[in-house]
Amino acid sequence: MIGIVFMSSDREHDTLLDIVENAGFVAEYLNGMDFQHFAASRITVDAIERCLQRITEAVIRVGEERMAAIAPEVPFHALRGLGNRLRQEYDMIDHEILYAAAVYDVPRLVERCRAALQQ
Repeated sequence: MIGIVFMSSDREHDTLLDIVENAGFVAEYLNGMDFQHFAASRITVDAIERCLQRITEAVIRVGEERMAAIAPEVPFHALRGLGNRLRQEYDMIDHEILYAAAVYDVPRLVERCRAALQQ
């Protein structure tokens, strides 16, 4: 019989901290930048891509069920899909998708991860 594998609480804690840390980097790198400035800055685009890749990997590590409990409004499958695209289709990533994820999705996710860390 195959059982459900649960992440140890220490590992989950560390993984949630990875999400929070990388979300902080995203905010720092963007620093209020509008889309036009973001898209024109190759360094910023690359930095945001890498942070989003780490965040999506961490979300996958935590797992779909647990992430649904932590951040039910953040679509797990959409994050997984973004991570796959960042790894496999990096040359076809739309900057508008990256910017929207960084500005709208990451702050919601990090807010929920911080709350989970407080519990």
